[in-house]
Amino acid sequence: MSPLKYWMTVICTLFIAIGAASGQKVKKVFVEVGGRVSFRPTSLNPPVTSILWKQRNGESVVKAIEWDAEDGVFIPNKNFNNITTLNKETGQITIINLTVERSGLYTIDINHKEEEQRFKLEVLPLLPKPVIKLEKFKVNPDAVYLICEYSETIIWKNSTGGTLKGSPHSPKGELITVEKQGNPDFFYTCTLENALRNSTSDPVYERDLFKESGLWWIAFIIIPILILVLFVLLYKVWSRFHRKKYNVTSKGDKKKEGAVIPVSTALITDKENV
Repeated sequence: MSPLKYWMTVICTLFIAIGAASGQKVKKVFVEVGGRVSFRPTSLNPPVTSILWKQRNGESVVKAIEWDAEDGVFIPNKNFNNITTLNKETGQITIINLTVERSGLYTIDINHKEEEQRFKLEVLPLLPKPVIKLEKFKVNPDAVYLICEYSETIIWKNSTGGTLKGSPHSPKGELITVEKQGNPDFFYTCTLENALRNSTSDPVYERDLFKESGLWWIAFIIIPILILVLFVLLYKVWSRFHRKKYNVTSKGDKKKEGAVIPVSTALITDKENV
């Protein structure tokens, strides 16, 4: 092996070892907005003349709180004022009323020397209860889009407990395509998840996604009305026809009753009677 390759291998090995060691010193902590957090060094060996906690966020380094034997406790940055305290006996820092801006890497200097122990704080927004939005297909009445518009990890499930794969939705969130199953009690849910907790939407039932058309109600109401109207019309036509026929018959009978009997016929009748 050439000297160049040898030293490159040694350097790479050192970088890997340092990275692994650093990773073991970093403790990840997740807290919700509005919560509180405390960090303390593994040990605090006397004599201790100064303690300094710093927040690192990218290239930015901010002094959160510090103490020294002469001046006592001092909070240099106003963003940590009224929310940060320090226990000089244990070196523990406590931050309350956390906001997302307090996220970052926290380190401690003891007697002006930075300790290896580090704390990675991530302040997470409160998880809302998700609401599923509905978007219908224009060409297919038996399929709809269900949309969950949130930035957190999204998990779709149906009433069988099966997990459904969502597709990206712009500007944020996911959507799934749902087809009619023929079961009105079949439902779907959307769950938001972060490192601390999860939050699930109310179920969306198939009976609310694919409501039956109202045409059958129209038919149910109109057809009997049409039948009734037809019956009434037929009855009126029949009644008019029957009345007309009756009137014609009555007039014929009246004419017969009022007819004049010829004289000869009357005489013959009288003779017969004698």
